Amino acid sequence: MSDRNAAASLLAPSASLSVEEVLSVRHWNEHLFSFTITRPASFRFRSGEFVMLGLPDGNRPLLRAYSIASPSYAEELEFLSIKVPDGPLTSKLQLIQPGDQLFLGRKPTGTLVADALLPGRRLFLLSTGTGLAPFLSIIRDPEIYDRFNQIVVVHSVRRVSDLAFREELESQLAGDPLVQDQALVQLSYLPTVTREEFRTTGRIDKLISDGTLFEGPLAGPKNFDPELDRIMLCGSMAMIKETAAMLDELGFEEGSNNKPGHYVIERAFVG
Repeated sequence: MSDRNAAASLLAPSASLSVEEVLSVRHWNEHLFSFTITRPASFRFRSGEFVMLGLPDGNRPLLRAYSIASPSYAEELEFLSIKVPDGPLTSKLQLIQPGDQLFLGRKPTGTLVADALLPGRRLFLLSTGTGLAPFLSIIRDPEIYDRFNQIVVVHSVRRVSDLAFREELESQLAGDPLVQDQALVQLSYLPTVTREEFRTTGRIDKLISDGTLFEGPLAGPKNFDPELDRIMLCGSMAMIKETAAMLDELGFEEGSNNKPGHYVIERAFVG
């Protein structure tokens, strides 16, 4: 028995964890991969939430929080992950193959959800790296197109090959069974690369300050307006803190599940 299968044999369900099967794995480059697993019939989540995932570590599970990238109605669950060679979990997780098993937490949660935002007209989903994951779920939720007139996905990465799901996003979710018609009219995608040549370069703060973020088909003011705009932030701590501070200065208020606001971040990842 291989080390991988030996580890899988140690998996067992518990009150807080189920055991799910890996269905597919997609390696985007040497630093990034995504994968799908089976979804328990009783598993329910709101678009944008995260859940605990893990593998055995001796006699106990090693778990980390992962945002769910698949839509809330999908029959399988999808996740996006970086590869960290010496990472306690990702060093093993990046080796998974279809047929392997993982631990899945039974209780998804999080604040990157539409319920934590006040009504608005434009929704900006600002992400770096794997912070794109929850937004992949949100933009395939039909309700988000009823809540907002325009949805803008911004994905900032170091290299062009880090632009996971680029083809799907550039096509404005063409072929999606539920939202393709709405996404064609309401969804915009702005990828930006910081360390290689690309049609758009620079960090998210640069795109905001020079107005690039508000170009293209976007209607309305060429700046953030707390009366119209709602914003979700996910990714690097530096980006989140810088952008949140800027929004606070503009009169935006952070929202939560208990008190909706103008913008939200995932506190579980920021600390």
